[in-house]
Amino acid sequence: MPKINNCIHGLPAKSYTDQQFWEIECNTVLADGWLFVGFVHEFLKSGDVIPISIAGKPILLIKNNKDEITAFHNVCSHRCLKLVNETKNVGKIIQCPYHSWTYDLDGKLKAAPHFGGTNQHRPKGFNYLDHGLKPIRIHIWHDWIFVNLNGKAKKFTEYAKPIIKKFKDVNLDKIKHVATLDFGQINSNWKFLIENFIEPYHVQFVHKTTTKQPLKDHYTIVDGICLGSGVDVKEENKDKNTLSVSSRYLSLFPNFIIGSYFPNQIGVYLNVPISPGLTTQKRIIYTTEGKTMSEQEINMQKKIWWSVHKEDHEICERLQEGRSSPASKKGGLLSPHWEKSIQAFQKLIIEATMRSSKTMKGKKNVQRSK
Repeated sequence: MPKINNCIHGLPAKSYTDQQFWEIECNTVLADGWLFVGFVHEFLKSGDVIPISIAGKPILLIKNNKDEITAFHNVCSHRCLKLVNETKNVGKIIQCPYHSWTYDLDGKLKAAPHFGGTNQHRPKGFNYLDHGLKPIRIHIWHDWIFVNLNGKAKKFTEYAKPIIKKFKDVNLDKIKHVATLDFGQINSNWKFLIENFIEPYHVQFVHKTTTKQPLKDHYTIVDGICLGSGVDVKEENKDKNTLSVSSRYLSLFPNFIIGSYFPNQIGVYLNVPISPGLTTQKRIIYTTEGKTMSEQEINMQKKIWWSVHKEDHEICERLQEGRSSPASKKGGLLSPHWEKSIQAFQKLIIEATMRSSKTMKGKKNVQRSK
């Protein structure tokens, strides 16, 4: 990060508002690594499909006949129409509404009606096997679905090692989904939502009525592409209407964030980047070690977390609005103590987008030499 007069400046305003930067980000930051896109528990039976638009690309998640969840580009191989536009169960086939090209749940093309003329469904030389849906590399980690859009990332277990080891003492096979909070669209760049989650500096100011986690008990966490913060509460607060337990707030670059709230709760957030100034967010509440919660306890947790996140969302939307001011051009300042995780996150953003710039320069140099 640039240092000016011994101050650490954040990313420039255009990193959150500029369409060209967004397009570069979609093809680097959001394509190079493992992008978090969904939850296994939302697929109840074979034929369930969930379309998602993320990083400017339509993606289709499918539960096939072998109860496997797979990922494909959500476009028909014929005219590249967006194939599925709503979450539903398609039965045994996926059929394009335009010309009825039909695919099975493994993405294989099964029918191309009259493609070669009336009643000519298989023109000479046209092989169905060559024209199925285009697959996307996918990995399932417990209840969480990740895709690698460019297919070039390390194996997930190697890529995610920094965050996996943080949960070595938690049996994630025993987590239980107990509640969903769907916040819908937030008028903020996706990076603000990540940055806000991984820094502890704002907690005692923004959440002064919803949390009891003193700033002095917090610390930052920077471990490769696992970034976040933690708090070890020294004095127990018995107010059940506030968040007052020791916690870890962790992220896996670029968009996976998970909170661990002792002794037996986990929250995972799906942040879907839609455009430079728009993100959707959903939060799943889990219990650990097979613990159960009463309906009253679940409703209380939902109420607390809804309030906490609405406080965060207002801040993130105002951060986005602030980036329209010329005063934000240099990106504001970052605390050298409390915002180390943001510094590391932004460094990863810079490194990824700079690789794109170097690639483009290399291509131009090759073209000039021809």
